Amino acid sequence: MPDRTRRAGKLEALSQQGTLNPRPQDVTHELFQNSSFFDPRDLVQVKYEMLRQVRVENQSVSQSAKVFGFSRPSFYQARSNFQQTGMAGLIPQKRGPRRAHKLTPEVLKFLQQARSAQPSLRFQELAQLVKERFGVLVHPRSIERQLLRQKKRL
Repeated sequence: MPDRTRRAGKLEALSQQGTLNPRPQDVTHELFQNSSFFDPRDLVQVKYEMLRQVRVENQSVSQSAKVFGFSRPSFYQARSNFQQTGMAGLIPQKRGPRRAHKLTPEVLKFLQQARSAQPSLRFQELAQLVKERFGVLVHPRSIERQLLRQKKRL
């Protein structure tokens, strides 16, 4: 397989896995310059080498973070994640809420009761009722998605 094809395949795999480094040009460490093994586009590899350099080679956090294209806080976050979960901790996580945190079981029960009492209520009206009752702003589309999920479970 030609080298160019192999690189394109790796680039696609990194992108699909969410481990593509968004700033490979910021990685200036000599390991990642003209190497067939070390790839500045591989975010997990870059983070691991940054952590290794500080721990094994006793380099300063500031200097290591800089040559690997990270800030000091990013270094400390990567180190904490690595200490807690190993290599898996170096894989970027999705940003934002992990669940429907505004639609608590209490709010959902209220929505189901309101919908049962008045099936003609639109999601916009349900959102307004939630705001009035619980003081929580919920987007009508969030309510729609959650009610559809519950309907599928039944």
